[in-house]
Amino acid sequence: MRKKHSQSWKSYIDTKLLGRYNRGIKFFANCSYYVEWIRYNCILCLKESSMNDLERKAFLYQAREYISKYFDLSRLKDEELYSKIEKLVSEQLGDVYISIKERVNLTDELYSSIRGLGLLDMIIKDDDITEVMINGTDEIFIERNGKIEKLKQSFDSQRKLEDIIQRIVGRAGREVNQSNPIVDTRLPDGSRVSVVLPPVALKGPTLTIRKFSKTPMTVEQLIKYKSITPQIAKVLETLVKAKYNIFISGGTGSGKTTFLNALSNYIPKTERVITIEDSAELQIVGIENLVKLETRNSNSSGKGMITIRDLIKTSLRMRPERIIVGEVRGAETLDMLQAMNTGHDGSLSTGHANSTKDMLSRMETMVLMGAEGLPLEAIRQQISSAVDIIIHLSRLRDHSRKTMEISEVMGLKDGEIELNPLYVFEESEESTMDKVVGELKRTKNPLKNTFKLRLMGYKGDI
Repeated sequence: MRKKHSQSWKSYIDTKLLGRYNRGIKFFANCSYYVEWIRYNCILCLKESSMNDLERKAFLYQAREYISKYFDLSRLKDEELYSKIEKLVSEQLGDVYISIKERVNLTDELYSSIRGLGLLDMIIKDDDITEVMINGTDEIFIERNGKIEKLKQSFDSQRKLEDIIQRIVGRAGREVNQSNPIVDTRLPDGSRVSVVLPPVALKGPTLTIRKFSKTPMTVEQLIKYKSITPQIAKVLETLVKAKYNIFISGGTGSGKTTFLNALSNYIPKTERVITIEDSAELQIVGIENLVKLETRNSNSSGKGMITIRDLIKTSLRMRPERIIVGEVRGAETLDMLQAMNTGHDGSLSTGHANSTKDMLSRMETMVLMGAEGLPLEAIRQQISSAVDIIIHLSRLRDHSRKTMEISEVMGLKDGEIELNPLYVFEESEESTMDKVVGELKRTKNPLKNTFKLRLMGYKGDI
């Protein structure tokens, strides 16, 4: 065949073979020699090089058709199906020169399209990708190393994307449809997933995945990334062990959950800890007496909803020593504050805000959602007596994540909550628009509320 045609194999594919491929689909649709036709007509010229996009799509399409027709998918376990697909790929490629990596990728892609999450599986496996943003079938964006880029790949159809979304949601026992178009859930590896369906999402099904590291963040890594210093880490360790109530604030993507995971490593391993989340993403390790609670949406009939407020109230009857609320967004803030004020010291939580002062204002607003008519002064008294320390994080212009401020929450002064900044991030003159240089520096303000430190026998200064 190569002797007859003087042009390159790529040119041959584009002209003659493509026509033969299209005719072959019709002619061999019900033929038992389906696979052999794929082999000799779709990848005949590949002995000289790797697959291009056209050849890859042709091979994958025909292989999927064959699998759906001749494999009993309902009876095959995941491992058995993968093994069969692996064998099929090997047989059809034969002595065609394709790297081992390409063969594995073909196998993985075929399996994912049938049992997995299709295109998403390949993206999620990339450890360098921290976030996936899908705005309909043709717009797939990823965040890699702090920078957002658009992928060339797309989903075959809206139906295919919706099927993948249903697989994700179904695995977590959740439900998403036109009557319930917004759902927060998670992947088996703990990655956070947000789904919005039409008619709410105007451009088609929208999917956002926040990936988390396979290994929980440690304080040592925070030091390595220069988010904090070893000295500050020692201070935070002391505060956590002394059971100060700590609140972590920051904007979207600032690393609040990551920081919370790191701080949890300082919790004594003998304590009973209860975590409460919308979707389970905290990676707390080393604590044996750990209870993990997760909210639940209502079913199709509008019943069965379990909120964070419900879980906080339930947790108080479970003899917790510490309560960790993944994130407060509304009326549950009041319940969290009351829990902190009723003997559950050492509790941790996070919330969205642009600064420490903004976080206090947001907490006031969120409390009012659950207690309309409560005097503002009473709310501020609740906050100031419940929260001991606020740690504010920020994502800076160079996409780095930094600890911007560590402040002590004091009592009321002239009707306002007083803050005592202990550490403040100072940007140096070496900073540029593309690179932020600076460090978290100690202020001259001493920690004033030392009661909990004295209770644990700590005699030094912070």
